[in-house]
Amino acid sequence: MRLIHTSDWHLGHRFHGRKRHEEQARFLDWLAGLIEEQGVDVLLVAGDIFDTTAPGSRALTLYYRFLHRLAASPCRHMVLIGGNHDSPALLEAPRELLRQLQIHVVGAVDGSLDKEVLLLHDQDGRPELLVGAVPFLRDRDIRSAVAGETLEEKGLLLQQGIRDHYHQVCLAAERRRRDLDPSLPLVVMGHLFVAGGKTLEGDGVRELSIGGLGRIEGTAFPEVIDYLALGHLHLAQRVEGSATRRYCGAPLPMSFNEADQRKQILAVRSQGRSMEVESISVPCFQPLVSLCGDLPALLHGLAQLKAAASNAWLELHYQGQEVIPNLREQLLAVVEDSDLSILRIRNSRIYDFALQQAQEAESLDDLSVTEVFERCLEARQVAAGQRQLIRGAFAEITALLAQEDQGAD
Repeated sequence: MRLIHTSDWHLGHRFHGRKRHEEQARFLDWLAGLIEEQGVDVLLVAGDIFDTTAPGSRALTLYYRFLHRLAASPCRHMVLIGGNHDSPALLEAPRELLRQLQIHVVGAVDGSLDKEVLLLHDQDGRPELLVGAVPFLRDRDIRSAVAGETLEEKGLLLQQGIRDHYHQVCLAAERRRRDLDPSLPLVVMGHLFVAGGKTLEGDGVRELSIGGLGRIEGTAFPEVIDYLALGHLHLAQRVEGSATRRYCGAPLPMSFNEADQRKQILAVRSQGRSMEVESISVPCFQPLVSLCGDLPALLHGLAQLKAAASNAWLELHYQGQEVIPNLREQLLAVVEDSDLSILRIRNSRIYDFALQQAQEAESLDDLSVTEVFERCLEARQVAAGQRQLIRGAFAEITALLAQEDQGAD
């Protein structure tokens, strides 16, 4: 049996304001062609199918066209789980209809383990695979809040709830395996942040709880799992060094920091409970290039790309000593008659100059705590999409500190 593990498609995602529908359509066409060509039996999609809980019509069209194409292919089963970006209600709305096409969608938990423990059959109707399809676990899904609990207590209870849920799913699957066939393979899917997982700055990966308290250790997953298919982290990586416990990563780069990353999906071949995993490189459907240096270096890099007739999306980082007020205009003029697109210009010299002027004009005593925090967000160049979450965490922390100060008084 041959399986494909993928995740974090983020259909509808905008890259620095640029729509990616064409790029995402080409990826889905490539994936469907690969599945058809290699005779893949099962497709596993480990969450974050969409980029938002309210995807646009074009993102939905890409999704349903892909499912329709695979439903008519040799691929016998598709299993998709919801991620933290997905709307459980939207994913599950056509659930019963999709099930008739052997497309199994689990958007959220509902208290019934039968929903998450799937038994898949081969073309002759014989059991061939058990799947523990665990979607993104929200705090309210797995525990009841306790009045007056501290942030640390909340985190510990959330971690325990996540561990307990995976153990319950695996226990239910193991019972079914014992009743049916002890050699039946068990694949468990999840969408979460495992402690020690690697990310890149600006890749769009969100902390799933304040302060990262919802992360669980990779050793927390039961040993009965034959293959663990995880989503959420956009870099492909092993969990605790295991060859059969994996993040496949996002198939398309989510930031310029990923421009040189080798994107992949994972092909899993099952011989009974023995799993062999192979990475398959995803083609580059939209080149990304990041250029750094002073103005002559940037102009030289742009000239080379133009000569190569590149259609890359560009990030330019000016690192020269001279302050050039019209830098943006000069750089945009260079690419005006080409297929190159400049999506981001970072001017360190202008920023340093402005920061120095501000520091000379004011002292720390002149700023409120919130103003200092906002300056830190700017200094760290935190992406706009992440700031709302970070501001919420900061507000909660300052509120807790204020309560402690009042108690001390």
